[in-house]
Amino acid sequence: MNKMKFDPASNIQMLRQFGEFGGVNPSITDSSTFTFMSAKTMLDTFHGETEGCFLYARHWNPSNKFLADALAAMEGTENAWVTGSGMGAITTVFLQLCNAGDHIVSSVTTYGGTYAFLKNYLPKFNIDVTFVDITDLDAVEKAIRPNTKMVYTETMTNPLLQISDVPSLAKITKKHGIQLVVDNTFTPMIFSPYLLGADIVVYSMTKYINGKNDAVAGAICASTAFINAISNVNDGTAMLLGPVLDPLRSSSILKNLHTLHIRMKQHSYNAMYLANEFKKIGLKYNYPGMPNHPQHELMKSMMNEQFGFGGMIAIDMETAERAAELMEMMQIRDVGYHAVSLGYFKTLFSNSGKSTSSEVPVNVQNEMGMSPGLVRFSVGLDNDIEATFQTIKSCLTDLNFI
Repeated sequence: MNKMKFDPASNIQMLRQFGEFGGVNPSITDSSTFTFMSAKTMLDTFHGETEGCFLYARHWNPSNKFLADALAAMEGTENAWVTGSGMGAITTVFLQLCNAGDHIVSSVTTYGGTYAFLKNYLPKFNIDVTFVDITDLDAVEKAIRPNTKMVYTETMTNPLLQISDVPSLAKITKKHGIQLVVDNTFTPMIFSPYLLGADIVVYSMTKYINGKNDAVAGAICASTAFINAISNVNDGTAMLLGPVLDPLRSSSILKNLHTLHIRMKQHSYNAMYLANEFKKIGLKYNYPGMPNHPQHELMKSMMNEQFGFGGMIAIDMETAERAAELMEMMQIRDVGYHAVSLGYFKTLFSNSGKSTSSEVPVNVQNEMGMSPGLVRFSVGLDNDIEATFQTIKSCLTDLNFI
């Protein structure tokens, strides 16, 4: 499918999802188990041989199915599955694809929790991981072994904001007969990784998709075959480990999903404004929407342009101490909140090396080029972004940082 003709927002809008009594919102399923009118239907459902029947909420329930269908429409995948957290989605995929003795190639620049799972947890199962600079395609291919099962990356990496060349990575993985798994948490709607060649797309829906930081949730978007595999009652990782999403949260996220396209455009507009102003005052910044970013042209070649370059931007305060001073003052002056996570309607900022990437050893942080003073911004939905910038500038000036 031509990515330029793909409209994730319209695909969601065109879904017809009524409540069981004709409500404009699907009804919330307040049941953990479901009744059957015949013993045969229950038996067939256990074997995955029925359509439209629900067995037990850990397996499927109507609320989660409505959300999963909307996510599949957004991603252009055949199917989707929703989980109780982003890590629930990521770890389910890893453990479904890999067995003892297998190998994974992963971007070294990735969310700290993911890095910790790959580096510290998977060795318990004799699963080996090689970390690479995901922008170095030769290094990626050289890292692949006969027992490699997957290449894992983030479309826009956390926190260095590198852009992964998904089409080129897909050519490499297809050549070697392995899976390409892409975390698209930073850039929903902006990128459609599945249509660019990824096999599986994962999300922390806690972030932009939900957008309110009032729920923890994850998603896996993939083929029907893969979703059936992870939900199989006999050996499916999602079914047996049980990272199920609560139906009440699922219903809430589905409603928020319908405003995602509007929110992503505003997040992107505000981040681009800040990037341009940071450039004017000589601040060291990193934003993929600016021509000086190493993968700017790559991003333009892959993105769904109407949603902008995203709401994530970083600045370099050189030391953790200077970063702390700035963040504390910005919070006092109401730029936003000194907090982890992203995708919120208010701006959130944190020193990545001391927070969301703290699981990554300092020597590895240095090797990947992460400054100890890196401050990652998740730019909010500010209506007056010029006023926000002036406040940031006043903080920098009063601290003698510019």
